[in-house]
Amino acid sequence: MTGPVVLVAAAIITRPDGRVLVAQRPPGKAYAGYWEFPGGKLEPGEAPCDALKRELAEELGLTVRRAAPWLVQRFVYPHAHVELHFFRVYAWDGEPVGHDGQAFAWQTPGAFDVAPLLPANTLVLRALMLPEVCGITMAGDIGEVAFLLRARVALERGLKLIQLREKDWPLARQRALCDALLELAQPFDTRILLNGSEENARAWGCGGVHWTSAALAAAKARPENLLCSASCHTREEIAKAGALSLDFALLGPVAPTPTHPDAIPLGWDGFAAVADGASLPVFALGGLARSDLDAAIAHGAHGVALRRAAWS
Repeated sequence: MTGPVVLVAAAIITRPDGRVLVAQRPPGKAYAGYWEFPGGKLEPGEAPCDALKRELAEELGLTVRRAAPWLVQRFVYPHAHVELHFFRVYAWDGEPVGHDGQAFAWQTPGAFDVAPLLPANTLVLRALMLPEVCGITMAGDIGEVAFLLRARVALERGLKLIQLREKDWPLARQRALCDALLELAQPFDTRILLNGSEENARAWGCGGVHWTSAALAAAKARPENLLCSASCHTREEIAKAGALSLDFALLGPVAPTPTHPDAIPLGWDGFAAVADGASLPVFALGGLARSDLDAAIAHGAHGVALRRAAWS
């Protein structure tokens, strides 16, 4: 269809227990009865964040205190072409009340029990299941035995996503570390992504594959039935990762890092400028610690990818 794009602000209202709020579209609206994330259309000249605050006050009686940009989704419905600006809302005043008479429910990501959901939310539901911290291996710095001891502690403390990145090693040595890491991670339901080839990721039993920016540039399609992420440095690379429907991207370096001493750090404002409008979750990378998570989220990141700091 042709016609103007309808701009919408949508809220992922998140409680401390991780549950998120969804609302049911009332009778008389398109897709009545379908469940969606609360929000509404932007008024002419209105910024997405301002629209979000206004809509949540009008629809649910909530006053937003902390909201962060997350990702942008575009979807063509039979009745409209929409561009949804999703924000994660972590703090608000008031209790939700359906001012339009709509029902609402708190749902656990990965275990929604309301249906049907609006079709535009498919990728968002997948993204909500990603943790906010990704650990990147550093066994090459400290040795396998020492690293696996630290990895066990990190897993016990809740690390749910690990990128195995030891590209300088022979494949047999990488495979041995992968086997050991998979065995450690299995009881914790932590997913391991191999920084390497799709073929090796599958053969070694990894849950996903991580692409370099060069691999992303050469890719025509994402692998099926694997998590897939990519290293990005520009808006164009972020856009390609989104166009291929990758699960997430890593963007950096945000701060100086010894692994890339010649790279010019983006800083938080530079990170926000490159990540702005991304259609997939973006992790901030480079010289960061867990204490940087709130700053990362405030600047549009899904979370942080950590190398040394993940295992300290």
